[in-house]
Amino acid sequence: MSPRKMNATVIVGRDSLPGWALRGRVEYVSGGPQPGGMYFAAAPGAHALRLGARASAAQAVAVRPGAAYALTFAATRACARDGEREEALRVAVSPSFSAPGDVPVRTLYGAGAADAWAWGFRAAERNAQVEFSNPAAADDHDGDDSLNCGPLLAAVAFKELPAPMPSKDNLIRNGDFEAGPAAIPNSTAGVLLPPKRKDATSPLPGWIVESLRPVRLVDAPHFAVPQGQRAVELVAGREGAVAQVIRTAPGRAYNLSFAVGDARDGCEGAMLVHAVVVAGGGGGNATAKAAAAAVPYASRGGGGARQASLRFVASGRRARVTFYSSYYHTSAGDGVSPCGPVLDQVKVQPLMTKA
Repeated sequence: MSPRKMNATVIVGRDSLPGWALRGRVEYVSGGPQPGGMYFAAAPGAHALRLGARASAAQAVAVRPGAAYALTFAATRACARDGEREEALRVAVSPSFSAPGDVPVRTLYGAGAADAWAWGFRAAERNAQVEFSNPAAADDHDGDDSLNCGPLLAAVAFKELPAPMPSKDNLIRNGDFEAGPAAIPNSTAGVLLPPKRKDATSPLPGWIVESLRPVRLVDAPHFAVPQGQRAVELVAGREGAVAQVIRTAPGRAYNLSFAVGDARDGCEGAMLVHAVVVAGGGGGNATAKAAAAAVPYASRGGGGARQASLRFVASGRRARVTFYSSYYHTSAGDGVSPCGPVLDQVKVQPLMTKA
């Protein structure tokens, strides 16, 4: 960043940051203590944007109409002051078939410099504008805090998502969670996936984050994964769930199998993962029947997994498969970072015999 285009840390000019269009007070900050009281731990030479009240940073991207995409970005708060206002980073893509939404940055899910989030959208035209903004007005803060309390945007990645299909051997799409958003280079924190109520287009193909809080996609280079390169960590207890709707044949028996473990991130203690299948109820069928299993796992925080299964009989042409954690956990490393059991290798296979 050229010093001639800055006034102290404030970027001067709409087009002064290559590739980005800026609006409002946008600062170019380095790692270390921040004026708002937070410490931004960044590698030497790394920088972030602090977005002031109503400020934004936008970039044009080329896309395929109708295709699904995922943005991955690192974000955190800059202000350590407690208060009632929820500090957030707003994500908007236009034109697209997805509405803008706010990612909460007041709650930190990792012990690193910033949390990595994914945001899904479906393109409407060949060109789209991706915009990150601070939705807070200046009067949302007291005194001069409005200059210090904007969210920090540290890195952005962009990826077109595949459209996985079920097979005769597995009715679950993307049951190994290998298809998903891009990772932030050099990030060891995994990627948080927001709930559907905030982001209607899931950045995890085939799956719905059907809950109040996010779940975390973890990778094998930095976490323990039961199989392959990726798995989902249920970091929000009963407030964080993943679900998928599959096609079934009425009266047919099926076997749901999956792996439960820990991510080797210091998450210790007794864990309990619930698998719930609502087998029917689709297409106006009001006679849905549920099958459920509660799978315990004793974690020492060092990795490991166990297999579990559940047999169910379909009573309609669709079934909803949902997973969530019964307990809330925090990492033994710092005592505050949310964590939880890992889910992987999800399969639904038809059985040869009917019920």
